[in-house]
Amino acid sequence: MPLFLKDSVSSCQWGVWKTDESSEELLSMLPRKEAIWQEAQRFGTEHRRREWLAVRVLLRTLSGENKQIAYHPEGKPYLTDASAALSISHTKGYVALVLGPRVREIGIDIEQYAEKVKRVARKFMREDEKLSVFRGTDLWSLLLHWSAKETVFKYLNASEVDFRHHIRILPFSVEPEGVFF
Repeated sequence: MPLFLKDSVSSCQWGVWKTDESSEELLSMLPRKEAIWQEAQRFGTEHRRREWLAVRVLLRTLSGENKQIAYHPEGKPYLTDASAALSISHTKGYVALVLGPRVREIGIDIEQYAEKVKRVARKFMREDEKLSVFRGTDLWSLLLHWSAKETVFKYLNASEVDFRHHIRILPFSVEPEGVFF
């Protein structure tokens, strides 16, 4: 079972799934296989189908129930039974999901360690935000800034947010592991 990470923080629980399985293997872990497979076919690539299915397997793993995800017109996911708030993220080979109480918005983001974040840093980094060096590079700090801003954006549930002008991340030190609050 490729449940990579699972934890709970206050009233939220979250998990990360490593998507090693094929679409067929993921589908075998879900109920209503025919209906789910039909819905998964709207994705043109195997990669996207696997991500979509892995999110549903992770949701079932975390909640212990068969729940359905729907999407608001702007793309924000929600549970059709309104039993919890939901946020989803994915990156190459992994999906992440957080469930929390309906009384507030929540957000989660997962990013792959990659140099490409440096090419777009000018779009999300403010002049007053400080990068820290970890293991000889500021790449980790850039990725954490980007991920934190993605999470805040999902939490805000607002349109037309400019990551560079509207969201500021306070100084922090990059550590081998930890949590942002």
